[in-house]
Amino acid sequence: MKKIFFKSIAAAVLTVGLTGCVNDLDISSIDPQSSPSADPMGVLAKCYSTLGLTGQAGPAGKGDLSDDEGESGFYRTTFNLQELPTDECAWAWQDNPDIPQLTYMQWNSSSVRVGWAYTRLTYDITLFNSYLQQVEDNEANRLYRAEVRFLRALHYWYLLDLFGKVPFKTEFNITELPVEYTAQQIYDWIDQELTEIEPMMAEVGTYSKPGGEYGRADRGAAYLLHARLALNSETYTGKPDYDKAIEYCNKLEQSRAYELSTRTNDNGYTGYEQLFMADNDENEQAMRETILPIRQDGARTRNYGGSTYLVLATRISGMPDVGLAIAPWSCLFARKSMVDKFFPAGDIPMSTEEAPAGASEAEIKALDMQDGSSTDQITAAAGDDRALFYAGRGGGIRKNGTDAITTFTDGISIVKWSNIRSDNGRVSDTSWPDTDIPLFRYAEMYLIRAEAKWRKSRNLNDALADINVLRDRAHATRLPSINSEMDILDEWCREFYLEGRRRSDLRRFDCFTGNKYLWDWKGGSATGTNVYSHYDVYPFPDTDLNNNSNLTPTPGY
Repeated sequence: MKKIFFKSIAAAVLTVGLTGCVNDLDISSIDPQSSPSADPMGVLAKCYSTLGLTGQAGPAGKGDLSDDEGESGFYRTTFNLQELPTDECAWAWQDNPDIPQLTYMQWNSSSVRVGWAYTRLTYDITLFNSYLQQVEDNEANRLYRAEVRFLRALHYWYLLDLFGKVPFKTEFNITELPVEYTAQQIYDWIDQELTEIEPMMAEVGTYSKPGGEYGRADRGAAYLLHARLALNSETYTGKPDYDKAIEYCNKLEQSRAYELSTRTNDNGYTGYEQLFMADNDENEQAMRETILPIRQDGARTRNYGGSTYLVLATRISGMPDVGLAIAPWSCLFARKSMVDKFFPAGDIPMSTEEAPAGASEAEIKALDMQDGSSTDQITAAAGDDRALFYAGRGGGIRKNGTDAITTFTDGISIVKWSNIRSDNGRVSDTSWPDTDIPLFRYAEMYLIRAEAKWRKSRNLNDALADINVLRDRAHATRLPSINSEMDILDEWCREFYLEGRRRSDLRRFDCFTGNKYLWDWKGGSATGTNVYSHYDVYPFPDTDLNNNSNLTPTPGY
């Protein structure tokens, strides 16, 4: 794996004009550096495509950032920093570059995976700045410019959340280096930027329905980002802004534009399950919960990040219902602490005998049913539709917890993401997933509001009503009361595990570092140990510090 880098500043400009179309934005683009009148929709397509693609051709060969293109995508780089150090999952192959550093929370300012996320985020911001400079600010382009400003604010939020401060720049030029914005400065900027663009964006829910331009950001996406920002206000700046978080959640609810995916379909897939399946861009109820998706299509958006990463990394050859004809990667498995959120007594049903050599998929499924270890049986045993695990015989006998991370079966398999259609129809391609990534879901509104109400009042049960809405959807037993703040944190995990956000939630509860909450392999110990507080944020990479005197080292690194 080689280091990601800007190929040249010219490349950062020219990629704006190359074709980067995603599903509904499937249109030709024009290079604004060579055309006197750039096509706003063509350049807009490139701006959106950077969420789900890694370059100009796909799956590899003309990468935006590096010749190790698979590691350079927006979702994969941010997902790794948000998930791999947490209580949710572990990467099986600890000999991969920088994986132990993330697994055990021991990274530094030269860690390559930290640098990959930083470079992708700053590259994309350069792209958005170029768009905003090239596309004229007039009434015809008002909506498009507001959407790109939203994407830029989203990326600055990721930088704020991950790094605690940001290299800031809103113009495209090659003569001025970004300046360093503190957490307070960038918080205020994102807050103001969202406030300005919200009235310019399409009405709430415009794109979250069939027949629209699904995949674009409307005002609902801005409202949810605003609520997310405000919920984290005290973590970022030391100043609470929970009223604003509640206000924006209420705006989303009052719009009546979204609803939870609640109905189990004729094929037995639950409403929750359908959110992460290959036809989640055609399934109307899944679309109505998805406020902003990252579009993925097996025929047209091939890449080694995105949902390809999520589906293949969580499976091993021999598992049933892989949904792809190519060999799985067998990389990501559940940490015991995450499984315990659904099975606090550690009694998840598991197979204890290997499948016979040469067993067919049908035979493995029959044996799993006999053992009680199929996904459907695990979900039923958990009493929660969200417990999408597999602990059967396919691919080998699994452990729930390990004294050494050496192989994929050292943990329970997660099958939340799949390339199977809920209508049991055919997918676009058997090697690349169709599954969109619901980057923003309406379910987040309920948990943001629940937590903000508790943080404002310090009455735990003020969070109860909104949490129980999500438990009702999951057919889980309603909570009669909330006994500690950890109940709220656990519900964030049960609803959003493996969706690229866990570190943020742990940090907000002061649980990411320190010893308030320990999980398996935190800090490098099999049972978990204290981690120093400077690991709450990632450091600016040494390479950028060396090249930009406006930036300062992150304290503690």
